Amino acid sequence: MEKLIYLLFDDPERSGNELREAFIEKTVPGLREAGAEHIVLDVQDEEVAAGQHLRRSDPPIRAMAAFWMQCADGRAACETALASQVAGIAGYLVVESRPMIHETNPGGRSPGMNQVTCIRRKPGMSEEDSYGYWHTTHKEVAIETQSTTGYVRNVIQRSLTPGAPVWDAIVEETFPFDAIHDPKVFYDAADDAELKANVDRMMESCHRFLDFEPMEVTHMSEYSLG
Repeated sequence: MEKLIYLLFDDPERSGNELREAFIEKTVPGLREAGAEHIVLDVQDEEVAAGQHLRRSDPPIRAMAAFWMQCADGRAACETALASQVAGIAGYLVVESRPMIHETNPGGRSPGMNQVTCIRRKPGMSEEDSYGYWHTTHKEVAIETQSTTGYVRNVIQRSLTPGAPVWDAIVEETFPFDAIHDPKVFYDAADDAELKANVDRMMESCHRFLDFEPMEVTHMSEYSLG
């Protein structure tokens, strides 16, 4: 089987709850009929409205749909179903790994919030060096300096839709719900000194292998829809 991810772009003023319901009620049945399995919807709904997003796309990323198919060649009907509800879509074939497995709620919203980050490696850094650092040293730094409860790495193999933004991977990190508005919770810090130390360590590690210029970050609610 192959894993497909679609970033969904739409008006920043559109209600996130409206977007979520449109996908659950109208799009997900179409995905299932077209052969999609293990469907997960991440959406910037009102549950995570307080999140601090890093937006560069216009219109911005408002949601993400991930699912598996026996063969990505048969994805056309899935793309039609996704595109019917938003201003634009960008699809990718990815390889998934899960350094940390988080709690889900089959058929409903997973606990906490999901931070979805689109990344590109540092210019001039080889793929081997980038992934070597990310999957070893940085993985441990991220886990040790943040209140991460789930960690999914989706390494992009190729784009599936014309004009899709160029990224190397899409990362999902799950955090306790209070991390949306409390940096001490996000960075797993007991006081201001520990907060600064964890932020500094995390940022130094990120700058070792990431290009911050194209990076996009969106806080979302995750819905495991089967």
